[in-house]
Amino acid sequence: MFNRILDHLEEWLITFLIGAATLVIFVAVVHRFLSDVPYIQDYTVRLDLSWAQELCIYMFVWMAKFGAAYGVRNGTHVGVDVLVRKLKPEHAKWLVMFALLAGALFTGTVGTLGARFVWENGFHYAFFHTFGLPMGDLYQGPTSPDLELPTWIAYSCVPLGSYLMCFRFLQVAWHFWRTGEVPHASHHVEGIADDSNAADQVAEFEGEHA
Repeated sequence: MFNRILDHLEEWLITFLIGAATLVIFVAVVHRFLSDVPYIQDYTVRLDLSWAQELCIYMFVWMAKFGAAYGVRNGTHVGVDVLVRKLKPEHAKWLVMFALLAGALFTGTVGTLGARFVWENGFHYAFFHTFGLPMGDLYQGPTSPDLELPTWIAYSCVPLGSYLMCFRFLQVAWHFWRTGEVPHASHHVEGIADDSNAADQVAEFEGEHA
């Protein structure tokens, strides 16, 4: 149940960020074009969209971080498996497990470092201020130049996305340990036979014309 809810939240967030970023970019481009059109520009100049580029950058960064976790869950990340294919199955299993746990360790480390950075970048002030705790000499933290958004909010995608990616690595590792399978994305293109089908067709052709 928890995994199903998390999967849907992950997909909805990525979809929303893609759609929202596309819409904001479209509006900003149209606004820039109309700002050079006589008569219309008198109205468009009143609309300030200087924040659009900064917002889109933040949305694309968030989308990339959570999209990376989605890629781990569905096996869509590009990987080099030449060595794995050369090894015997009983040996390849340990190499795959090592790679998954190494990915979990790396993303967990990045998430922890990111959480520390976000905390010191202003989240500590917001947390203490929200709950009425004594703040001492804590500072509010910087804000972004156009949106004037606290930068710790924008940078929160680093710990959140990295921890989610770490969880996905552990999830895939546990599934692989129990079943011996890892998620693979389907790259089949309609009308093009894969290697196994092509080999079968060649063998069949040769048998008919022997």
